[in-house]
Amino acid sequence: MKSLYLIKPYFVKNRNIILFGLFCLIVVDMLQLFIPRIIKWAVDDLTLFQINLKQLLYYALYIVGVSVIIGFFRYGWRRCLIGMSRSVEQGLRNSLLDHIQTLSASYFDKVKTGDLMAHATNDIQHIRMAMGMGMVALTDAIVLGSASICFMLYINKLLTLYVLIPMPVIVLGTRFLSKKMHRLYQEVQGSFADLTEAVRERFAGIRIIKAYNLEKQEASRINTISKNYINKNLRLVKNTGSFFPMLLFFSNISLAIVLFLGGRQTITLAITPGDFVAFISYLGLLTWPMMAMGWVINLIQRGRASLDRINNILSMKPEIDDATDAKSIKQIKNNIIFENVSFSYADNTLALSDIDIKLKRGAVLGIIGPQGSGKTTLLNLIPRLFDVSSGQILINGINISRILLRDLRSLISFMPQEPFLFAGSIKQNIMLGTAETKDSQLISAAEKAALYDTVRLFPKGFDTIVGEKGIVLSGGQKQRIALARTLMHDRPIMILDDPVSQVDMETGNLIIKTVKSMAGEKTVIIVSHRLSAVRFADLIISLDKGRIVESGTHEHLMENNRYYAKTFRLQEIEEEFNAN
Repeated sequence: MKSLYLIKPYFVKNRNIILFGLFCLIVVDMLQLFIPRIIKWAVDDLTLFQINLKQLLYYALYIVGVSVIIGFFRYGWRRCLIGMSRSVEQGLRNSLLDHIQTLSASYFDKVKTGDLMAHATNDIQHIRMAMGMGMVALTDAIVLGSASICFMLYINKLLTLYVLIPMPVIVLGTRFLSKKMHRLYQEVQGSFADLTEAVRERFAGIRIIKAYNLEKQEASRINTISKNYINKNLRLVKNTGSFFPMLLFFSNISLAIVLFLGGRQTITLAITPGDFVAFISYLGLLTWPMMAMGWVINLIQRGRASLDRINNILSMKPEIDDATDAKSIKQIKNNIIFENVSFSYADNTLALSDIDIKLKRGAVLGIIGPQGSGKTTLLNLIPRLFDVSSGQILINGINISRILLRDLRSLISFMPQEPFLFAGSIKQNIMLGTAETKDSQLISAAEKAALYDTVRLFPKGFDTIVGEKGIVLSGGQKQRIALARTLMHDRPIMILDDPVSQVDMETGNLIIKTVKSMAGEKTVIIVSHRLSAVRFADLIISLDKGRIVESGTHEHLMENNRYYAKTFRLQEIEEEFNAN
């Protein structure tokens, strides 16, 4: 029931619209009840031969007039109630996206993309249906059903009591089946999330599938997951499928009772033929609320299951958030300091241990080490993509956990190891998150990233569409676009995770020259397997198994003759060999 608080604000916000929509719906229901009365008058007059063509025309016009008014008010309730449900859909989807963006990076390591897609599409659609057509069907069931029974009682009380005999059976059957339906709906929607994730993953990796001739195997896997989804749906259909036939069966029993007992009373003149026809018409109107109750329960159980799933996400708190005493900072005034920093992942894998670094404002820090030594993890701690397990990182003498997240990240331009491009143009990817700027600034960023000459070769230049994840570009081109994006953000701290790993030697030297020119203007932290990229750094640290095993300037580390010196000499020989 706590999940209902998610939609309460939308009811409050749209209260007047909902009330007007319900008013229109009730008017429609009342007018529908008026039509059988017109039919009664006409049938009675015809039976007694007390009517002419002119009076028949009047009765016909009455029905046409009522139908026109019904059409007008039906438009009103559809516009208000269905429109309100669309507003709820939009609001929930926006709230879900906003909240997901606040969750910490570790959350996305544990959750499948397909699950999130299912929440944002299928689940919210079910909530919309429950809020819109569910409310309509429930109102119809209450108003139309109650009013139909009242009119039937007015015509003949005893006959009405006979007709209502099957109703308790319907109520008990509904109560029994609805509990099972809720559980089955949750299983179906969970299975839909698995299917969505499996299909998304195969589309994303379609080139690998083709390259290894895995089409049949992957199609078979999707088929297995799809069968599981179908089987869960079939179990649900068996449950819901028994519901509607049950309603129809008992409504037909009521019709049989009316036909026999009502027909006998008509023969004995206890009721008029018009009353008999009107009674059957009201029973027909009562059949819809009975059916609507089944549909309402179907919609509400599906919507409730979806609401519970959405609520599970919205109730999650981000692991990394602003502290209650968080401070705002707008510029870097002092050093960046790591004090005895250690970090372990959720599975208790130790990634960093006893990291001590003091980096002066405007200095360059180079980070090297073999794969898996903790270089990228160290970078991720600075913008608090992950929080330290112990120790602290200080900026301006303040622990970064006590700096407003938005302020902290606004000080940092970050180029990750795996460049991610959105399916827009090169220009849109470079300018991502920046205000509209002059072309000269865009060109300048591209030139500094050694990208401009490449862009000029494309027929559409900066307006070239890169495709999903930059599929039309090479690895080096994607990396340079990501670097240009980083350079477009003029921020005091620049973090570069292996910016020359996918480019040739000549292009790499141009990028290194650009980074070197920023020394003194920005605090630069650069990770690289190509040691020439960090040679000029004010401080170089070498990591191994999460620990700093050596640190100092290039000259100092060369004298130590350890990992840095040996690797540097090997790469120097390799570069000379390639140059020849």
